[in-house]
Amino acid sequence: MTNSIYTTAAPVARLIEELHKLPGIGPKSAQRLTYHLLRAPAEDARALAQAILEVKEKITLCSICQNVTDADPCSICDDHGRDSASLCVVEEPLDILALERTRSFKGRYHVLHGVLSPMDGTGPGDLKIQELLERLRSGEVTEIILATNPNLEGEATAMYISRLLKPLDLRITRLARGLPMGGDLEYADDVTLTRALEGRQEV
Repeated sequence: MTNSIYTTAAPVARLIEELHKLPGIGPKSAQRLTYHLLRAPAEDARALAQAILEVKEKITLCSICQNVTDADPCSICDDHGRDSASLCVVEEPLDILALERTRSFKGRYHVLHGVLSPMDGTGPGDLKIQELLERLRSGEVTEIILATNPNLEGEATAMYISRLLKPLDLRITRLARGLPMGGDLEYADDVTLTRALEGRQEV
């Protein structure tokens, strides 16, 4: 009697397993992506594989700001038209993309590559804080903008860095937080409303 239980081919199972390791990809999504790649033309699969390899082989961290780059220094650090006195500290490289889309900030950046999180075992030594302190020794920076996320870990990280930098006599600011454009008061949480009240402006 033959075994009627269907078993997935080993290469397919391996791809599902590897895709499932990616953040936000559950088992069902991993299966859908795998079978999409199976149906796709071979050149599309090769292009994806090549792009992944190039990211791992060619992308490095900027020696100045710690952003991901394929040239050192990165294009932002190499831009002499930017304000070197203003330094915006962010959690991840993606945060730089978000801020750059606004076209409002003309200073420079520093990427921490994470936040303080005792629950996850992430301490100050796991972040690019020492590299930040090294940058500030030149005396060129006069303002630090702490642009960590407005959650427990982001707040703790911002507080830790601000205490660390206090003896350096720098202007330390935090991104304003409040109500989003188009949002309704009745749907806002207590923390957001509190921040909005604290950050109110004259009209």
